[in-house]
Amino acid sequence: MVLVGTQKGLFCFRSDRDRRRWSIEGPRIAGYEVSHAWLDPRLPRRGYAAANHPIWGAQVHRSDDGGRSWKALDRAPCHAPGRQGPSLEAIWFLAPGPRDAPGVMYAGIDPPGLFVSTDHGERFEPVGGLNDHPTRPTWEPARGGFAVHSIYVDPTDARRIYAAVSAGGAFRSDDRGVGFRPINRGVRAHNLPSPCPETGHNIHRLVMHPARPERLYRQCYNGTYRSDDRGESWTEITAGLPSDFGYAIAPCPSDPDSVFVIPEESQHMRTTVGRKLCVYRSGDGGRRWEPQTRGLPQEHVYITVLREALATDGLDPCGVYFGTSSGHLFASRDLGAHWELLASFLPRILSVQVSVCE
Repeated sequence: MVLVGTQKGLFCFRSDRDRRRWSIEGPRIAGYEVSHAWLDPRLPRRGYAAANHPIWGAQVHRSDDGGRSWKALDRAPCHAPGRQGPSLEAIWFLAPGPRDAPGVMYAGIDPPGLFVSTDHGERFEPVGGLNDHPTRPTWEPARGGFAVHSIYVDPTDARRIYAAVSAGGAFRSDDRGVGFRPINRGVRAHNLPSPCPETGHNIHRLVMHPARPERLYRQCYNGTYRSDDRGESWTEITAGLPSDFGYAIAPCPSDPDSVFVIPEESQHMRTTVGRKLCVYRSGDGGRRWEPQTRGLPQEHVYITVLREALATDGLDPCGVYFGTSSGHLFASRDLGAHWELLASFLPRILSVQVSVCE
């Protein structure tokens, strides 16, 4: 199942494991911008969606039937009035908690805030270790928003939590969120006065590999990076890519060394590089990159693939999926070697998330 969040609602694509024929449902949560949606791996029929509306505000929606219907929850994560400026501009990211705690989930919002729920999203509490971080004065709004995103709980140690702030950088907690520390050593920030600051980074996406959680990848305003030590240090892996700017990065769940990116032309021209739609794949952790273009348009392409709009399924061979700002959804059943168009002219695609159900 592929959940596709768009500017006008949520679409659900379903297939068997052969992934050759797809059905489409939607839009669900019609009229809302769905910035992130997924089915819970701990309770597969349970799903969550972050929905935002210019009039009705930001809401968490929940599904109890595998994504076929959705209901807005009564409360949304938000700052206390007057604490961080506006209490809530938008909900950007939702994430499951530990495997053995199915009621726990996290939310990242704009203005930057991390919140936790222990009752399946009915109520949220602020995570002060990040929200009140002493480096907060160095964070600043970025063109793509000012929010917490890319939240992950280490499956081998529930005390370890990762979160990213645009624009603030990547952070890690080793005590369930009581305290967070920046993990940005070795990451360039040429848009800032200091080239390698502790915080203030415009990080577009951070991903933790689910089977090897010490392996992290990040796509930033300045470059693509890999960490093999839980963010203690970073190795730049931009060499071989046509640009150091982009939003989307996703590893293959079954192979920590297989990773996909879709570079953008530059921070000034935020469209695909060279007017071509191209996914780059590495099979060795970013040491070498190969363009994957078969089935993708290679002329006069001026679209963007946003941070949450690239995903993988971990089947054998690994499937890859991405959505564009023009509302086109592409899929590959073979690690990006061949692409097919699943849907065209959907609303602007904000997020793509894959669930493999038994």
